[in-house]
Amino acid sequence: MIPEAVARSPYVSLITFRRNGTPVATPVWAVAEGAELLVWTRDDSWKVKRLRHDPRVTVTPCDVRGRIAEGARTVEGTGRLLEGAAGLGRVRKAMARKYGLRFRLMDVVGALVRGGKRPHVGISVTL
Repeated sequence: MIPEAVARSPYVSLITFRRNGTPVATPVWAVAEGAELLVWTRDDSWKVKRLRHDPRVTVTPCDVRGRIAEGARTVEGTGRLLEGAAGLGRVRKAMARKYGLRFRLMDVVGALVRGGKRPHVGISVTL
């Protein structure tokens, strides 16, 4: 079950782990959908590379800069990559519902800059 504070937060701090166990936090947009928290990111990002080796993650509500409010609850979970058109389409639709025009503009402008390519991947986090 996804805590309400995580589901409502515009950003969450997604912590993935390096091979040596060092945690790395990244503020990301996230959408609660059923029992999953969906994240959208570039497919060449370091968090994707870290998830390929270690599916452990933690999430905490945060602001755009990754600052965590005092008393915010951190939740542990497991991340898996949603690769392929179906997985990415599902994440894009969920992002568009939650973030509306902000997401659509970022997605369209990014695709235009990259010549129509969308080098992204979805991440499903089960808490």
